[in-house]
Amino acid sequence: MMPATPPTSGADQLPAHQLAADQLAAVVAGQEPWPFAVPLPEGVAIQHLLVELRRLCWAAADILLAYGRGEQPPYGFPRALSVEEGGEGPVSAADLAVNQWLLEGLQASFPAAGWTLLSEETAKEQLRDGEPLAAEWLWILDPLDGTKDFLQGTGEYAVHLALVRGNAPVLGVVLLPEQGELWIGVVQEAAGALPGVAWGEHRSGAVFPVAFSGRRQRGELVLVASRNHRDARLEQLLAALQLGDTRAIGSVGGKVATILRGDTDLYISLSGRSAPKDWDMAAPHAVLQAAGGAFSHADGRALTYNTGDVRQAGCLIASHGPSHAELCRIAAAAMATIDPGFAL
Repeated sequence: MMPATPPTSGADQLPAHQLAADQLAAVVAGQEPWPFAVPLPEGVAIQHLLVELRRLCWAAADILLAYGRGEQPPYGFPRALSVEEGGEGPVSAADLAVNQWLLEGLQASFPAAGWTLLSEETAKEQLRDGEPLAAEWLWILDPLDGTKDFLQGTGEYAVHLALVRGNAPVLGVVLLPEQGELWIGVVQEAAGALPGVAWGEHRSGAVFPVAFSGRRQRGELVLVASRNHRDARLEQLLAALQLGDTRAIGSVGGKVATILRGDTDLYISLSGRSAPKDWDMAAPHAVLQAAGGAFSHADGRALTYNTGDVRQAGCLIASHGPSHAELCRIAAAAMATIDPGFAL
């Protein structure tokens, strides 16, 4: 698939809390100072971190693309053996390869950073029920979000990588290998005019800004939904919200990217027998928040991470921001009728 063109849909002008495109490009390139103090471990500079994240992520894209096409992957990783050949298939091989590449790469690039690394693949060994990890700084990784889409060849899979301090994300990266897009968001911890800085990049290094849509009325908002996680309760909730069109996209990162481009305006996660996990939400949450959007529970509570429970259960709403409070209010009232006692 050819790389997507820089997003142009949505409003002609960026919201006031976003940097202009030329200033954004200069900040990202290190030609202008960062507009706020970036919270990072001692000795880690934001520009050096961004350089290493780009290198590691585009290499991860090469690994996933090779496995997805049945080709020999780069960087010494073995070819995937099919189940018939006695292997676990391309999904497991790709998952494990990207997991190893990113975790070892971060450790090697910043050996003195003092952060902890957690991924979907290492969680069983690292986590104990009810006990958060003893880490001020924690990287949370999902090496392959959207495994069904990877297997089905839809191209709608992503890599999520988020740096969390305490219980809140401060930096997020969403990599979309098939689209050739890398979304990065850096959150400002202290209150200020900027919620943070978020942008997209192509492999060429071209930087493009977030382009939220200009849609504001509920009846014109475009929902991005999952193909694989829908039930009767969600359909009733959507009927109560009375939204506009709906698009179906695979991974959470892919969904949030459609909001960042202005193609859609909101995403709703409604947990049932299962719930998304920290690694599903942390990176998309960070990028959307840094861009000035919103990602919260329907009762307004913030999403939190490394709490001792990796499940992100409840009614979670991600949006471009202007209609968020109204969406949460209506969703909370509707869920009280649809599923009384459901914990938002």
